[in-house]
Amino acid sequence: MVEPATDSLLTLSFRVFIAFAIGALIGLEREQAESGGSFAGSRTFPLFAIFGALVYAFFPALLPVAVGALAVPLTVAYAGRLWIERDLGLTTLTAAMLTVILGALTTHSAQGAELAVIVGGAVTILLSSKGLIHDFVDRIGEDERRATSKFVLVAVVIFPLLPDRELDVLAGLNPQFVWLMVVFVTGVSFAAYILSQIIGPKRGVALTGIVGGFVSSTATTVSMAERTADTPSLYPVSTVSVVVASTIMFPRALIEIAFVNPSLLPRVVVPLGAMTIVGALLAALLYWRSTGESIVETEIRNPFRLQTALVFGAIFAVVLLISESASTWFGVSGVYATAFLSGLADVDAITITLSALEAEGAISPGVATTGIVIGAIANTVVKVALVWVLGTHQLGKLVTGILGAVSAVGIVSVVI
Repeated sequence: MVEPATDSLLTLSFRVFIAFAIGALIGLEREQAESGGSFAGSRTFPLFAIFGALVYAFFPALLPVAVGALAVPLTVAYAGRLWIERDLGLTTLTAAMLTVILGALTTHSAQGAELAVIVGGAVTILLSSKGLIHDFVDRIGEDERRATSKFVLVAVVIFPLLPDRELDVLAGLNPQFVWLMVVFVTGVSFAAYILSQIIGPKRGVALTGIVGGFVSSTATTVSMAERTADTPSLYPVSTVSVVVASTIMFPRALIEIAFVNPSLLPRVVVPLGAMTIVGALLAALLYWRSTGESIVETEIRNPFRLQTALVFGAIFAVVLLISESASTWFGVSGVYATAFLSGLADVDAITITLSALEAEGAISPGVATTGIVIGAIANTVVKVALVWVLGTHQLGKLVTGILGAVSAVGIVSVVI
């Protein structure tokens, strides 16, 4: 590997300038913060970054020594601030040390410079989001915090302990792969849950559908149907939320496919993309024509619960086994039947299963794509049924018409 110091002067100067920009970005944020300016700000942080960049450019072996030497005056400055201002916060001190490392990354390599820019931006966003983060934590109850902590602990502890191979005792399942999918799917839902808590319980109908669709489109459908049963005049806006939540299921499936089997994505994006576009357009048209209230209040449950994760893991394992057996015994028709039946319960399980089977060569890309669309349509049928059972006649007719059109587009997309 070429040492950073052997790069051209222009390249090296540009890398140092990147370090300066990263330091300035973080420094401006710290100076604007209530506790940052008295310790280090818009002038000091760029110097930290340049220090790291130059040390690594010309004396890479001395970087640990340089960082240690810098830690001494930083510690003294922190102690003085603690004595004078009685502020125990370590955020600015930590950001200062991290800025030095980011500066060193810029002269490490081209990839290091790119990573430094990404991390520097993320650090700035994190530092500037103090109020939002504290508001979010305040909204989370003690039970939810405990449930989330338990799940994260179990997920982190269990994953490396599980065998990363197919086990005969589990009918050929790979326990680590199954658990990885459990953590991934739950993580996607949890990201949306965090967004819902930051936004608050009262949000626009479209945003309710988007967030609810990523966490649980079925739960959102049930909630909106029950609200409409209590207040029938809400059926137009409830329809918008139900349709949006159901439509978001398709981009969510694309994210799962991209994670499990990226090579399948170009094939599946056509039908799922078409269904997404049609669903979004029809929901937007209905929203534009509706005159009811545009703000709804829904409660979205924290998906980071061990019981929920274990249930999904069991469903996914069963669907994976049945799909493999159905493909062997009954061919394509067996895969499609399994996809429909599985989709009635959980579209994530069949989406990941068929993506994995296609990656292994067990089924063709066309069969995987059609099966995923069938599973999505089956899950859409469930939402229509829930609306008819729990909601009003008007809500049922409207949701049936729109989601029926969306499903028809999916069918046509895979047939053509």
